[in-house]
Amino acid sequence: MPSSLAQGVRVIRPANLRLSHFLSSLPLLVGAFVAARLPVLSEFFISLFNVLPTLLLLLGGAFCLAYGRQREVFLLLVLYVGYFMLDIQVDHFRDNGQVRDDAVLVFHLICVLLPMLYALYGCWEERSHLAQDMLARALVLLAVSAVAFALGRRYPQGIADWLAQIHWPALHGAWMSLAQLTYLVFLVAFLALLVQYLRRPRPLHAAQLVGLVGLLWMLPQVFIMAHALQVMSSMVMLMLVAAVAHEAYQMAFRDELTGLPGRRALNERLQRLGRDYVIAMVDVDHFKKFNDTHGHDVGDQVLRLVASQLRKVGGGGKAYRYGGEEFTLLFPGKSVEQCVPHMEAVRLAIEQYRMQLRDKQSRPRDDREGKQRRAGKAASEVSVTVSMGVAERQAEQRTPQEVIKEADKALYSAKAAGRNCIRSAGQRRGAVKVSAPAD
Repeated sequence: MPSSLAQGVRVIRPANLRLSHFLSSLPLLVGAFVAARLPVLSEFFISLFNVLPTLLLLLGGAFCLAYGRQREVFLLLVLYVGYFMLDIQVDHFRDNGQVRDDAVLVFHLICVLLPMLYALYGCWEERSHLAQDMLARALVLLAVSAVAFALGRRYPQGIADWLAQIHWPALHGAWMSLAQLTYLVFLVAFLALLVQYLRRPRPLHAAQLVGLVGLLWMLPQVFIMAHALQVMSSMVMLMLVAAVAHEAYQMAFRDELTGLPGRRALNERLQRLGRDYVIAMVDVDHFKKFNDTHGHDVGDQVLRLVASQLRKVGGGGKAYRYGGEEFTLLFPGKSVEQCVPHMEAVRLAIEQYRMQLRDKQSRPRDDREGKQRRAGKAASEVSVTVSMGVAERQAEQRTPQEVIKEADKALYSAKAAGRNCIRSAGQRRGAVKVSAPAD
């Protein structure tokens, strides 16, 4: 396999796929399927879905702009334009019992242009020059709309016939309820968005994939199901806005480097603690030496390693990134005696882990070469240790911040005792006595 192709395969390897990326979009898709299939909707929901696309465009668009998400603004705009054009056709059909003269052309154009523009804007990432980026996106949308309008005015029947034509008879199936060309455009759009998600798994890219599936289901039902257009258009737009909110939450409450909840998430959790809890402060030993000797890339690897082990802590504990090379373990409803064995198990796992260091300039081209190098001792090993200070809430401590201060003092004692050990608040010498953890 050529090295460039191998690198490409490694780039799109779905190593970070998570079901949580789809949690903000799949329930909305399922809800849209159910609601659209209902034979009767109450007046409240009919009125809601009639105004919801416009509200999502205005309010959701403003929300996305506030976070600098121009891509989502134009996705909402494309979806709204498609919804608006089809809604005109559907209203005429319901009022008069027949479609408008231009209904066939408009429908086929939307079936082709909607997934095409959806994928284009979905894969068009934001750049540093926001004003120029927004202008470029607007010009593309304006150009495509102008060309479609001009062709529709000049060659209406010819364009409609060409769009509806079966271009590849061998690939045509009786199940196809849309024009054959529409399925090809949807396939290309889906593959483009899928590759984007595999390369950069994130909630927004997952929502774009789910939304495209909803659009493919919606289009054949526009003139058949009474509420399919309003319901599905609203839910797809809501998916995108919810995905932006999901990512905004992750940016605020989750540490990007380690994947652990961050300092803000810890502060939120501290406000909801009961009377009994244990807080442990964890610090990576000699972390500055890792950065000075091996570089910040290795320092980042060390932090990810420690985070991955702390995430496994038992006893009902949860790990947080406190800042720098410091982490926090929180044990609600526990005592120090109950928590220390689980902390010791994590400390020992970090100590026994051997992290491989390799020269980034001579990275192996594939897994086979990497195995040969590892067998030949081409990589150097480093060991990582952590010190821990643990404190339990006492009657005289009114706030969690006071308990954290006590845990910090215990952490300094652990450092002074030679590092790679656990000290509890008030302990004067020696490491904490531990026993086997009992879940």
